[in-house]
Amino acid sequence: MLRNPVKRSLAALALIGLALPAVAQTTVSDAWARATVAHQQSSGAFMTLTASTDSKLISVASPVAKIVQVHQMTMDNDVMKMGEVDSVALPAGKAVTLDPNGYHVMLMQLNQQLKEGEQVPLTLVVEDAKGVKQTIEVKAPVRALNAEAMSGHQHMH
Repeated sequence: MLRNPVKRSLAALALIGLALPAVAQTTVSDAWARATVAHQQSSGAFMTLTASTDSKLISVASPVAKIVQVHQMTMDNDVMKMGEVDSVALPAGKAVTLDPNGYHVMLMQLNQQLKEGEQVPLTLVVEDAKGVKQTIEVKAPVRALNAEAMSGHQHMH
């Protein structure tokens, strides 16, 4: 049928492409980190993650901090609590926001002050339901100390 070798090669490549499993992808948007004052030992990094298949964020690393953990902020009997979590579920196609009021990345034992306008490199590891890991490199711009997530939360005191 296909006598032309170029057409034959293209047809073979197309068939190979159909046989390969879809690679799970996670996208990161709106990443940022909070600026610090001199000698401050910790800060937070925030972002929105969207996975193409059911996945989970299992770790984050950064050269700006000796310890990097994923934490969750919760309210328990009117008391705000924060603690480390093993992972953050990323349901397929659903945007999951890491923000100051929920899940977020804690950068602890900072190596340097984080100054507005700088970039914080982050390495995220996401694992899909089949156990396949994806490493994502992110550059999070540093925002002012009083910056809040872009979600428009209003805090009444």
